[in-house]
Amino acid sequence: MTSRRGADVVVLDYGSGNLRSAVRALERAGASVELTDDFDRALECDGLVVPGVGAYAACMSGLLGIKGERIIGRRLAGGRPVLGICVGMQILFARGVEHGVETEGCDEWPGVVERLQAPVVPHMGWNTVDVPEETVLFAGIRDERFYFVHSYGVRDWTLVTNDRTRAPLVTWAEHGGDRFVAAVENGPLSATQFHPEKSGDAGAALLRNWVTSW
Repeated sequence: MTSRRGADVVVLDYGSGNLRSAVRALERAGASVELTDDFDRALECDGLVVPGVGAYAACMSGLLGIKGERIIGRRLAGGRPVLGICVGMQILFARGVEHGVETEGCDEWPGVVERLQAPVVPHMGWNTVDVPEETVLFAGIRDERFYFVHSYGVRDWTLVTNDRTRAPLVTWAEHGGDRFVAAVENGPLSATQFHPEKSGDAGAALLRNWVTSW
């Protein structure tokens, strides 16, 4: 693992909220961070963070408005790191369904973002996660809790590799008896359903793990 202290990270500004807290958290993780919607900067930086809060359809509309799906796709084609957070993770899947409205996502992973089937929704607060052994993101913090705020998630992991490529590492969490994807590590593409920037020391450690993993 190579140290990337001072790595050039862009937080993609496509109209989603909660951007400044992500910037500050990444700066504390040792990165040099810029908040921008500039296509070339987002394409060329060392690491790209795609945040997201609110409705799936609104986030996808904002992302398409700055050609963010093309930025993500071109970065991944070149093996360049991308980290999605909360709805920024959800839009990486094939589609989202909210209030009966179906919206196409970036389709980097197959799967549907749908309402959690739990007695109490939204899922709001601290929760543990079930982490795969080979994790990089959760190194040293496997048993920590992370902060979630969401009503929707991916409840079924559908990607099949047939052993042709390395299977993604999928981290799960549970709320009210319903199991959902809490994080994914898939080569240059990583994502978390929870907010590392709101998850205290554990979230800070996760962001440091990401910044120093490439």
